[in-house]
Amino acid sequence: MEASQFKSDQYVRYCPGCGDHAICMALQKAMAQVGVPTHETVVISGIGCSSRMPHYLNTYGFNTIHGRGGAIATGVKTAHPELSVWQMTGDGDCLAIGGNHFIHEIRRNVDLNICLFNNRIYGLTKGQYSPTSPKGFVSKSSPFGTVERPFIPAELVLGARGTFYARTLDVDMPTTVDCMVQAQQHKGASVIECLVNCVIFNNGTHDWITNRDSRAERTILLKHGEKMIFGVNKDKGLALDYTQGLIPRLIVVAADDERVLVHNAKEADPTLHRMLALMGQERYLDTNHDGQGDDLPIALGVIRDVEAESYDQAVNNQIKEVQEKSKVKTFDELLQTLEHWDID
Repeated sequence: MEASQFKSDQYVRYCPGCGDHAICMALQKAMAQVGVPTHETVVISGIGCSSRMPHYLNTYGFNTIHGRGGAIATGVKTAHPELSVWQMTGDGDCLAIGGNHFIHEIRRNVDLNICLFNNRIYGLTKGQYSPTSPKGFVSKSSPFGTVERPFIPAELVLGARGTFYARTLDVDMPTTVDCMVQAQQHKGASVIECLVNCVIFNNGTHDWITNRDSRAERTILLKHGEKMIFGVNKDKGLALDYTQGLIPRLIVVAADDERVLVHNAKEADPTLHRMLALMGQERYLDTNHDGQGDDLPIALGVIRDVEAESYDQAVNNQIKEVQEKSKVKTFDELLQTLEHWDID
């Protein structure tokens, strides 16, 4: 299939320079690679800039209300498990008013592909701080700097026993497409955190890791089965250090060091996945990027991808099991067993 088949006839109304343009194009490419027909694909969203996405994709779509996209998406997938269901959401939409729906669709492991656009701002409502804005961030709703500690989406996903988590940049199309394809192939709740730029209200929010001159030193692209190596010259690697007490910690070593780790996204134990997902976050969340914290790179790519029964599969298996044991197979048959009148 071609990416153009998933492009709608609607004019894309994102601001020039907005990172959402790139995610929209990546989605079209990923859907084409996956090969699920447009009439078997559904895109659900809440409210926000990210949630305009159903208008720009030539699929079935539903632009719901603020924070409730997860509830609708769960219903669609449970009622029609044969469909490929994507949820478009943002850091305000799903981590604030929709936070409860978000953690429970992950806990239930509903077979959804959840694209979380993280620009660390409320863009559609013109520039208020969001649940992922760094502490001290100055905005229209925090003129003296927010005093709140932000969410780290990866920590929330893994805390809710998530089975799939990936992180990508709006400026890295190949990695974004690859993460989306792997999300579709995963049977369960797949969360792709897309770090996007809001050119109007939070321009440059991710520059510290998206800048071409420093990206190779400040990020590491994790691939299942491959060594964890990064750096401009691919001369650095990640290893575990057991010398600082009972709890091991990740450290940077030379790429040829025998201790360099091999990424295993399929490992059921989330301990190392959590360590990888949280690398560099304290420094990254510091508004000046010079606060205390490690000098480890920010992990990109698919960090976790493990198997577990999905909610929609479990529900439909339960229905079939009950139907096989019951004399009543359908709702109409149930009505016929009760007192009723036949009207000619």
